[in-house]
Amino acid sequence: MFKLVLICAVIGLAAASPVGPLSDDVHAEVVSRKEDVRADGFEAALETTNHITRSEVGDVHGNIQGKFGWISPEGEHIDVIYVADENGYQPKSDSLPTSPPIPEAIQRSLDWLAAHPSAPEH
Repeated sequence: MFKLVLICAVIGLAAASPVGPLSDDVHAEVVSRKEDVRADGFEAALETTNHITRSEVGDVHGNIQGKFGWISPEGEHIDVIYVADENGYQPKSDSLPTSPPIPEAIQRSLDWLAAHPSAPEH
């Protein structure tokens, strides 16, 4: 349930973010909306006139797969796909920041440690 609330909050923030002082977003209308809640899971989808989209499916175990998107203030189409399951929330998008590469010296240290595990303590 917490995952669903978190996902809805993220989508709500994306949908509520103003694009500019004279933004047409305040006049956006729902083009299509689908919500099907069953004993074995759910399906939901939303599309608005200002190009905000959302679709997701969930199962009885609380696993959710979905995607959402919008047009950024710069005019770029942002798409995020995600899985929310026992491993947490796992979003994927070309628009999400990525961590820098591991420095070469650190990678060599990690490789050495993996090749030379410490002896178990008795």
